[in-house]
Amino acid sequence: MILVEIIWTIFQILIGFYLVWPLILYLIWKGRRKTNPKLLGDQLKEPDYAVIVTAYEQTHTLPAVIASIQKLNYSNYHIYVVADKCDISDLGFDSSKVCLLKPEVTLASNTKSHFYAIHRFIRPHTYLTIIDSDNLVHPEFLNELDKEFNRGFSAVQGLREAKNLDTTYACLDAARDIYYHHYDGKLLFEAGSSATLSGSGMAFSVELYRDCLEYRNVEGAGFDKVLQSAIVSKNHRIAFTGSAIVYDEKTSRSEQLVQQRSRWINTWFKYFTLGFSLIRESIKNSSLNQLLFGITLLRPPLFIFILLSGACLLVNLWISPQASLLWLTAFALFVWSFYLALSRSATDPRIYKSLKNIPFFMFYQIQSLLKSRKANQHSVATKHYHAESIDKLDKK
Repeated sequence: MILVEIIWTIFQILIGFYLVWPLILYLIWKGRRKTNPKLLGDQLKEPDYAVIVTAYEQTHTLPAVIASIQKLNYSNYHIYVVADKCDISDLGFDSSKVCLLKPEVTLASNTKSHFYAIHRFIRPHTYLTIIDSDNLVHPEFLNELDKEFNRGFSAVQGLREAKNLDTTYACLDAARDIYYHHYDGKLLFEAGSSATLSGSGMAFSVELYRDCLEYRNVEGAGFDKVLQSAIVSKNHRIAFTGSAIVYDEKTSRSEQLVQQRSRWINTWFKYFTLGFSLIRESIKNSSLNQLLFGITLLRPPLFIFILLSGACLLVNLWISPQASLLWLTAFALFVWSFYLALSRSATDPRIYKSLKNIPFFMFYQIQSLLKSRKANQHSVATKHYHAESIDKLDKK
């Protein structure tokens, strides 16, 4: 009986910790942000970028993303489009800055597509940036990345803003992204650690990217999880900038949500143990960067620890009313943290209106959890429904 009580107490502490983790991170950030040093590097005028755009099976969004890249207020870049398992018979780009690459065999892997492009670079590039086929790119994207590289960083995560807010699902997806950008991006970086990577809208020195991933076989989703862990294990910091913007398609349909989240949940279960390695290294190296990042990697997906916290609250209503008050307090602090993230961003009113539908959103994520074990066997890419033109970007 005593053993059961000990296990129950430890379980509650582990789950409850992540409920208040945003507040803890906020307090760390508050204490360090005024003393966080500016890292200055050599100022390079328009370093050479490789812009890698990957597509799998679908090509209808490619013309818009390429058009947006070609509108960059920047000249020293080259675009590599890797069209994996795609019909490119009707696809062509009339520009010397674009290489359209069609792998001879299906790669079905982000990293394989990236290295397919890297091994076909037309010249040695200084940096590479990864853009999804459903993204649109802000004209100042590369200029804003340059600012962080010129401060001495070799890895940078930009901001992924919502391209579409046409449904409740898209709005809730955007709310989730705002939360993660605020805590796992801005605050985590400015607290002295590293921003987490988001799969696109990110850039690296070519040397660092190759050093971290060239000889690793990363199958299915989750290359960004492996990459960020490899970077931080070298005690590099991943910078975050909210000014380097890509516009990302948010999930707008329930089936799209379930498919995408099942892969993401599968990825967390597959790679969360990397957090333990980083925490061990942080102790050995006395590294705040590795410690905070390792703690972040161990955190379950948002809906999982909220559901587990709710279960702990309900159980304690029966066995320990005093403990249930602690859980209510922790929930209140989490809600405050979530609202703080939204209030500190230019949050669209439609996102606020969508919050009342969070229970439905979580229901579909539970479905995703049940399908997560075999998620990568069904699909390696999310189906895109918004083939938006560059005209929409001009209005932003």
